[in-house]
Amino acid sequence: QLQASGGGSVQAGGSLRLSCAASGRTFSRNIMGWFRQAPGQEREFVAAISWNGGSTYYADSVTGRFTVSRDNAKNTVYLQMNSLNAEDTAVYYCAAFSGGEIRKPGDYVYWGQGTLVTVSS
Repeated sequence: QLQASGGGSVQAGGSLRLSCAASGRTFSRNIMGWFRQAPGQEREFVAAISWNGGSTYYADSVTGRFTVSRDNAKNTVYLQMNSLNAEDTAVYYCAAFSGGEIRKPGDYVYWGQGTLVTVSS
């Protein structure tokens, strides 16, 4: 299971750090991804990180503002979000990549409960 945490309410320009903790199994060999879903919209790719952190992938909308990282010893993946704006408001989820297209939600498994991020302008 994966559990995202760290969400909350923040003003535009602020920062938040999300965590995705795994329990019950290790994901140290998985590419891990972050996705978000705003009300009335489809779930969209945010960022992903390779098993050893050597490769990272970002949506154009967050490049330069968000940073994905991981600590395999803690079985945890992080998403540092800076310069937040109202368009970042969404429920954020983490999941494990199962193969295919790294930006496609359908190619991920073990979705956990998300964490809500609300950015006020």
